Formats: sequence, structure tokens, C-alpha cells
Amino acid sequence: MQTSVEPLEGNRVRLTVTVPADEFEQSIDAAYRRFAQQVRIPGFRPGKAPRRILEQSIPVAEARAQAIKDSLPDYYVEAVGAEEIDVIAAPTLDITEGEEAGDITFTAEVEVRPEVRLTGYDELTVVMEIDRATEERITEQVDAMRERFATLEDSEAALTVGDFARIDIAGSIDGEEVPGLSATDFTYEVGSGILVDELDEAIRGTRPGATLEFTATLPERFGERAGAEVTFRGEVKAAQQKVLPELTDEWVDENTDAETIEALRVDLATRIDLVGKVQAQMSLRDKVLEAVAEIVPVEAPTPLVEREMERRLHDLAHRLEAQGMTIPQYLMAIGQDQETFVAEVREGATKAVLVDLGLRAVAAAESIEATDAEVEAEVERIVSEVKGSSKKVRRQLEQQGVIDAVRFDIARGKALQFLVDHATVVDQAGDPVDLTLPEPARPADDANDDNDQDETTETPDVEEQA
Repeated sequence: MQTSVEPLEGNRVRLTVTVPADEFEQSIDAAYRRFAQQVRIPGFRPGKAPRRILEQSIPVAEARAQAIKDSLPDYYVEAVGAEEIDVIAAPTLDITEGEEAGDITFTAEVEVRPEVRLTGYDELTVVMEIDRATEERITEQVDAMRERFATLEDSEAALTVGDFARIDIAGSIDGEEVPGLSATDFTYEVGSGILVDELDEAIRGTRPGATLEFTATLPERFGERAGAEVTFRGEVKAAQQKVLPELTDEWVDENTDAETIEALRVDLATRIDLVGKVQAQMSLRDKVLEAVAEIVPVEAPTPLVEREMERRLHDLAHRLEAQGMTIPQYLMAIGQDQETFVAEVREGATKAVLVDLGLRAVAAAESIEATDAEVEAEVERIVSEVKGSSKKVRRQLEQQGVIDAVRFDIARGKALQFLVDHATVVDQAGDPVDLTLPEPARPADDANDDNDQDETTETPDVEEQA
């Protein structure tokens, strides 16, 4: 089989394939074997009539036409593999020679994945919102610690958000008391909203001995009773205020790992900065992917976008099915119309396609590839997670092209790491941000052991362990 490729406009190519007559004869034989299964010939069992007998009732021209119809897709796939064409859509096939006799020549015009060349990918600038240890953030953390050690004291003052009230409450619908909406000596935190919002409105500003009376419409969390109008009556029997411990060096020393207020604030500042860096590192890859998508100089090809949309919708439907829900039910639950939902899926799919094109371009420009050892390790991991014979599973993976996909995914991951390593991270003010995490502290015993070493003594084993 002879093949050639001609580039066309718009990320399309024309593939020309010529199949020699003697090779195509095998396809005609296969067509006659299929006819033999369908035609009853006296004296022969189904499928056993030889071709020379079948030719008496089925002309060669008819068998040739059937052979062209049946075999052209296979010849096309073989030619695409031989020319290593990265097709992304169905082809348009056209037979140019050999419909009646001789060699078969056909062309296939098909859209291919665009080859992208990026500039500036090795100097991306990523803007990150870093949670820094401001005085306000540190004070919030200190107050949160004091909250955990707070005590409740009886109070006659008007109730405000954060206070606790001991109440009797009874809810009724059409004059009939509802057990689930009634309680005696119920301790309620003002502002918590754990019953209905109207309770907070009614109880704020009251004191022990006050009478409560209000109506409320039950929200959705009440299930079958949602939407019902309930009349509540009750009494505030007692009130308590939350009292935070006084912030002193003594309290800090007794209840934290620090010894003084200043040491506690320093420690909290370190922790807040560390958490901020960790969170920034976790989101850095997503930010880098967004940045690389923006510098891809081509539009996302429609076939790739539609394929990605289909994959995402299939994954969502599969996850919802496990929960006994359909996509329309899901949209109803989140209050989103189908048009908006599809637009959001398309937007996400478009960005994903641009990211993929960008990572492919980086991998090609930097000659980034997966090693055989890396591919083998990943394939072994996949095989170990699949039930059945490891040899059979591996053979299936090869036939389905999974191993090639694994090789690409590894290279793609390396390309992403290259971008992350070369990206400049700045805050919203444009100042550079160092996301390097501090080295973990070494145990004191290890440090003392190092000090005891003779400086002139070679200790390669110790250094290697360190």
C-alpha cells in the first residue's frame, strides 16, 4: 500500500492511498465469504460455497463494490498510522481510481490537530493571592483560640448574637403541635439559625422571662414539611454570655506551646505564612495552566472541544447515576437552566483543549518525553489495579492504545512541571513571591551529633544520610 500526505488550509490534510490490485483481491475474497453466509447454494452448507460458484450468481463487480465499502475504513486507519497523522475528526473519503478494476486509489481529507508554536512559555507570570500574616489575621487566630477556652456565665443583659438562651419552644401547624418543632429547656445559640431564621429575629434583645411568639415558613431542609407556615410560641427561661479568658502571658504559657503573648503571635504568623504558601503551591499549577492557555495562538478546534464536552458530560452522568440522579435532576437541584449549563461545559472544554495544545507544544519544543522505565512503572500500576491475567490486561492495553496514552500523559506532566519551575509568581501588587517552604527542623540530637564530629574526619556515610 502506498500513501502520501498533502497539507491543506485550516488544519486539514489530504491523504492519498493506493492499494495494489493483488492486495485488494484479498478484500474481494472476504466479500465473497460474507456473501456465502447470506446466500443459499444447493449442495453447499451456509458459508462453504467456493468463490467460483458464487461468481455465477454474484458478479465480481458487485463483490468489488462491497469490498471497497467494507475495506476502505481499514485501509484508511492503516494509512493514518503509517503516516503518523494526528486526526481529530472523521474523514471525507473519495475513490479516484479502481472502482471497476486494477489498483484502488482513494483520498481522505481530514482535520488534524494543529501544531502550535508557543513563545514566552518559559517566562510565564502568575498572579497569586497569598494569605499573609497581617496583624488582623493573627488577632483573629488568637481570638479563635480564646473562643475554644470560653466559659458561659449567667446574664440578665439583652441577648445578642453569640449569647446562649435556655428556652421552651413549641411549633404548631393549624393549631396542632408538631413534635419535631417543639422542645423544653432547649439551649440555643443566638444567631446560629439552626431552627428557623425568624427565631433569631424574635429572641435578639430579649431577657430572661420574655415571651416569644412568631410565625415562620419552613425551609427546604425540613423535607416534606418545607413551605409549611408554623406558629411558634415560647419563653426565654435563662440567658448566658460567652466569656473569653483574659489574654495574658500566664494563660498563653498554660494553654499553648508558646510562653508569652509575643511568642504566640510570632508562632501564629509563621503558621499563617506557611499555610498561605502551601495553598498557593496547590493552586499554582491551575494558574500556570490558565496562563499557558492564554498564549496558545490558535482557536480550539471544534472537533476537540466537542469531544471534550462529550467526555465531561459522560463523566458527570456516570457520577450522578451512582447517586441515583440524572443530569436534568441535577440542574433542577442547583437551579441552573440547560443553556447556561451547556455554555459552562463548553467554556471549560475549550480551555482544556487549549491547555492540551499548549502542553504538547512545550513538550515538543523542549524535547520532553517519557522514559521507558516511567511508562513501564505506570503500566504496571494500571495492570495491578485491574482484575484478570496481567498478560491479558497488558495485551488489551496495547490494543486499545492505552500505553501510548500513558506515555503522552507522563510527557504532559513533565511539560507542566517545566512551566511551573520557570514561572514567576507575583502577588496582586506585582511583587515577587517566594513559595519555597522552609526545611523541616532537624532533631536536637542529630545536631549535637554533628557538632561532636571531628572536622578533619571524612564521614561520607553520615553526609549521605543527612
